[in-house]
Amino acid sequence: MRKLSERYRGPADVPQRIPVFPLSRAILLPRATLPLNIFEARYLQMVEDVMSTSRVLGMVQPASGGEEEQESPASRTAPLRRVGCAGRITSYEELDDGRFLVSLSGIARFDVVDEMELAKPYRVCTVSYERFVGDFTPGAGEDEVDREALLGALKAFLQARELKVDWAAVGKTPTEALVNSLAMVSPYGSEEKQALIEAPDLKTRAEILVALAEMEIKAGSRDPGSTLQ
Repeated sequence: MRKLSERYRGPADVPQRIPVFPLSRAILLPRATLPLNIFEARYLQMVEDVMSTSRVLGMVQPASGGEEEQESPASRTAPLRRVGCAGRITSYEELDDGRFLVSLSGIARFDVVDEMELAKPYRVCTVSYERFVGDFTPGAGEDEVDREALLGALKAFLQARELKVDWAAVGKTPTEALVNSLAMVSPYGSEEKQALIEAPDLKTRAEILVALAEMEIKAGSRDPGSTLQ
């Protein structure tokens, strides 16, 4: 099986018109994997359509205000954030109850250019990857990340919430995968999640994660529902 980095080497290798899945507090980043439980009719149709074509769709958060409080706005006119990330469905399972369980592997971030008026139950956008061409290079910027500071902040955060992690597995995880996976599973709100996806490089994304963890610790947050478990 070809690696994503071999299949998608640059913007020209990724569809410029893609279905998008607006989902609040859910982001996708390059070469990280997002599991999705698909049950709404419109998104079941979307998955069926992309599985028969490019297998590529985009994750994008709803914009602030209006229906942003909903996890996934029902309205076709609810505003979207301008930056999302395209991913390829790399795992697909259809359940007896009609749901799809899929894994979406991140390819590259995009700017939303405009939205297409198509006779589909889901939304389709024209996107541009040009501003994020660096996303196509695996491991780009890893050497600039202060991994020690990131791990220190993660350890303090987990201790404050009385959570445990497999540190042996963390130690073996490449820096890019560690930073992007932590950004995706972090228990923050939509604004913080958007700041993480829009970070210009891996170093900045790691610094944002450290800053957010430090603020959480200082605030004394002990929410047991953290997705960092």
